[in-house]
Amino acid sequence: MIKTTVRVGGMSCAMCESRVNEAVRRAFPVKKVTSSRKKGATEIVSDAPLDADALRGAIAATGYAVGGISAEPYEKKGFPLFR
Repeated sequence: MIKTTVRVGGMSCAMCESRVNEAVRRAFPVKKVTSSRKKGATEIVSDAPLDADALRGAIAATGYAVGGISAEPYEKKGFPLFR
């Protein structure tokens, strides 16, 4: 899995975070998406890498400023129940 982090400017409330999250969910098959107005970022977990230009376009269409985009391998944290 891949964790993609997008710098997003202009989010000022929980509804802003929700709009960005929903735009990402509509545009891509993601496992998880979380936005934080305090961090100014959206984190996305997906099975495959996301197209940066399409991601930038989906978020920009909501009216928020899109900055840098980075991606890194993601491993779910926690302990397995059974080995």
